[in-house]
Order: sequence, then C-alpha cells, then structure tokens
Amino acid sequence: MRWRRSAERRNTSWTGDRVGGWAPYGTRDDRPGGTAPGGAGPGGAGPDRSVAQNPRVQQRRRGRGEQLMVPDAEFRSYYDRPIIKPPVWKVPDVPTYLYLGGVAGVSAATAALADATGRPVLRRVGRLAAAFGATVSVGALVHDLGRPTRFLHMLRVFKPTSPLSVGSWILAPFGALAGATAASELTGIAPGLARLAGAGAGALGPALTTYTAVLLADTAVPAWHEAYRELPFVFAGSALASGGGVGMLAGHEAGPARAIAVAGAAVELAATSVLERRIGLAARAYRTGRAGAVLKAARAATVAGAVGAVLSAKAGRHTRLLSVVSAALLNAGSAATRYGVFEAGMASARDPEYTVVPQRERLDARAQGVAVDRTADRSSPPAVST
Repeated sequence: MRWRRSAERRNTSWTGDRVGGWAPYGTRDDRPGGTAPGGAGPGGAGPDRSVAQNPRVQQRRRGRGEQLMVPDAEFRSYYDRPIIKPPVWKVPDVPTYLYLGGVAGVSAATAALADATGRPVLRRVGRLAAAFGATVSVGALVHDLGRPTRFLHMLRVFKPTSPLSVGSWILAPFGALAGATAASELTGIAPGLARLAGAGAGALGPALTTYTAVLLADTAVPAWHEAYRELPFVFAGSALASGGGVGMLAGHEAGPARAIAVAGAAVELAATSVLERRIGLAARAYRTGRAGAVLKAARAATVAGAVGAVLSAKAGRHTRLLSVVSAALLNAGSAATRYGVFEAGMASARDPEYTVVPQRERLDARAQGVAVDRTADRSSPPAVST
C-alpha cells in the first residue's frame, strides 16, 4: 500500500490524467462507481470532477503561484513578559507631584509680574498658590520615595546631566522661596525681602514647570521617551493653563492671568496633537485604554475652560462665576493631562511591543541606509529578538 501511494505521487500529474499506467485515488476505473481514464464516468469523456475541483489543482492551474499557508505571527515577547521594568511610581503621588509643580511654577511667575506691575490681589493669589503647590508637591514626592531622607540625599550632589538631580535643586530652593514669600504675604513682615524672594521663585518657576517632562522623557519608557520633543511643551502649556486659571480668581485684576490661561491651553492642545502624530506606534498608548479616555476628557475640559475664560472677560455681572468655573475646568484638564501622560507611559512599559517594534524598525532603516533619529535609542535597552 505504501508502494502504491508513492508510485501514485511519482506517476500522476496534477490534472488528474493517468501517467505510466497509474492513477490517483478517485480516477481508477476499477474503483466501484469510479470513472474511466480521462472521463466523467465509465467510458465517459472529460476530466474527473473530483480532481478538477481540488483547491490545490485549481491553484496550480492558475499559474502555480504560492499561497501563504501560515498567517503572519502576532507579536509576542519571551513568556509575554515586559522588556523593560515599569517604574515603581505610585498613584496619586506622582501625578499630583507633576500637576502641582506646574501650578506652583506659573503662579510664582505670575505673582512676581503682578508685584512689579502693581496688582496686589493677583500677587497675593499667586504667592499663596505657589507656596501651597510647592509644599504639597514636595509632600507627594517624599511620600512616593518612602522616606524624607531620600529626598535630602538627592541634594548631596549636583549633576547637570541628570534631570532628577537638577530637578531636585530646582524644587528645593523654589519651595523655600515660595514659602517665605507666602509667609510675608500673610503676616506683612519684611515686604522688601518678600519681593526679592518672590522674584527668585518667579525666576525658577519656568524651570519647575518643564523639568518633570524632561525627567520622564529621559527614561526608557517608550511613550515618554519617544515624545521627548513634545512633552516639555505639553507640560508647559498645561502649567500655564492651570496657573493662569488660579490667577483668574483675582477678580478685576485677573486680566493677565486670563490671557496666560488661554495661551497655555492653546499650547497644550497643539503640542498634544503634534505628539500623537509624530511618535508612531507609541501614540497608541495615548489614544487607547485608560490613558486615552483620561486624555480625551482632559482635552474637553481644557477647551471648555479656555472658552469660558475668553467669555468671562465680557460676562458682566456673571464674570466672577464664569471665571471660577473656567478656572476649575482648566485645572481639572491640567491634572487629567498629567495623569493621562503618566498612565500612557506605564501602559507602554508593561507592553513589550512598544519597546521592540520601534527598535526593529530603526534597525531595518539603518540596514537600508535610511537616516534615523539616534536620540530615540539613547536611553532604550538593547534590541531583543523574540
């Protein structure tokens, strides 16, 4: 029987015609109910339908083209484990730290400008908001670190190439200056020194609003590292929107703060849009899952808050109420943006596809002689074959 099958394979064509006296099963005339050689029935004429309808026969007759029998394999990593170790940062500590740091930095700068231009109400609001934001921000960071001494240990050295070291040396003096300024504002003691301290805090404010973006982008987390160009603008715009929103509580002196809030909302929305278009596969972490839902809500709140801020300038007797609502929306949008960015990074760290696929694409591009952005590999782990 085994010899018969091998002979059939050697001596039978794909058209079903008998060659060398042998025929495949389904074409022998001695099989009960079978067909005569080359016929549709005993003594009939025409090809055997049982063979002609064979998919392989039809494929060969169409030009002997190859058919993909095995589907494309889905991406998988070694035992489906992450390629990189996700950060151990906790929620809500780190998102709170990111959000309040931005509010504090812009509020301090706004207070310094208000002091220089003779707006005492706006100055007071800004100074108190800066001190509150810096204090709670440091508290959230220390709580995430676990022990206060760990934050103090970061101040033992100053390393310009480390965003964490530079950020620690920005946050520590800023908190001290903002706290001293707020204490003077509440007690009325040493207003001259408070002006100097407020100017110092205002000078450190812009750095405080953006260094956290650099800190995130300097990691190997794909959704953060791939967005290293846009994240500082996203965080700066978010901080301007939230800090300007706080300044809108200054009543009739809220004009400059209102302009800051609207400009910040525009910068944040534009930078977020550019980020999601440029970073390729990593943009999926910002559009899907919990991060996608939070960032969508953040954009809606930011747009509504910005529109309300513009309308509050001409709302008449409803200006105060509309300003408060707009400030709340802007700050809610800013907080949601920071949390959404944080969650997108954590999701991309847990999924190995975000790490391996872009690296393979860059390796293929280099092999083809295409110029690639080497900055994208600076903090990434080595490429892994799975």
